[in-house]
Amino acid sequence: MPVSRAPLGRSGAVALVVGGLACQELGASLAVLLFPSTGPLGMVMLRLVFSAILLFAIARPSLRGRSPGAWRAVVAFGLVLALMNGFFYLALERLPLGVTVTIEVLGPLALSVIVARRLSAWLWAVVALAGVVLLAGGGWDDLDLLGVLFALAAAACWAGYILSSARVGREFSQLDGLAIAMGIGAVVALPFGIADAGAALLNPVTLGLGAAVAVLSSAIPYALELTALRRLPASGFAILMSLAPAAATLAGWILLGQMLTPLEHVGIALVIVASIGAVRASGLAADAAAQPVG
Repeated sequence: MPVSRAPLGRSGAVALVVGGLACQELGASLAVLLFPSTGPLGMVMLRLVFSAILLFAIARPSLRGRSPGAWRAVVAFGLVLALMNGFFYLALERLPLGVTVTIEVLGPLALSVIVARRLSAWLWAVVALAGVVLLAGGGWDDLDLLGVLFALAAAACWAGYILSSARVGREFSQLDGLAIAMGIGAVVALPFGIADAGAALLNPVTLGLGAAVAVLSSAIPYALELTALRRLPASGFAILMSLAPAAATLAGWILLGQMLTPLEHVGIALVIVASIGAVRASGLAADAAAQPVG
């Protein structure tokens, strides 16, 4: 018997996504404050390790009886998690939070454009490109080039995250797949994090704050997103995730004192609008493809 989506409902699923975004940006802001002591890769390691410990304690996933296809899916998901977080924090070390997330959201945007295969989707891509150009106030000289490249790499990984999480959600029940993938990501990040953070990992305060970042940035948002994905169409979920740049800009302003120019705010708004437009175009394309012929 198929699982009903009624108990939570669409409005509840939307609330889960919005809550996840808020937690994620709060955790990212806290991580930035820890960079001087842990470094970005040390922070990635702490985030993934503590998230894996928490999720394993909650989900208690079984490692036995999994098909080869399920293992391929979860290993790929774990690698994507490690890479996405690594590139994101490396970018965050060099760029404001709002700018980093705005560039990162180009990954889901590109995925929506490719899926849509419609002229309108490509027009939205042009709008997004104009928005990214405006992020530098009309010139890229104000942005750190390496930071931009890291953010673009995180964008590609975010697109991979969307594809991988959907497959893991089909292969594993509840939070089992996420817990196992987080453990794999933690193992991948471990040597890089130890090398970057060094003696800071012996500080109990740093470890405690790292655990807080893990709960806010990984455990809560990913669990909420996977739960919401079971109750929302992929297009609706993607539209809500397009609001991430706005949430990040707000968090960067309130928690980190990162001020952006009016032109940069316009650029972020254009990327958000383009993301929503592209997702809607991809949804219309999927609906058209599903219509019977004749």
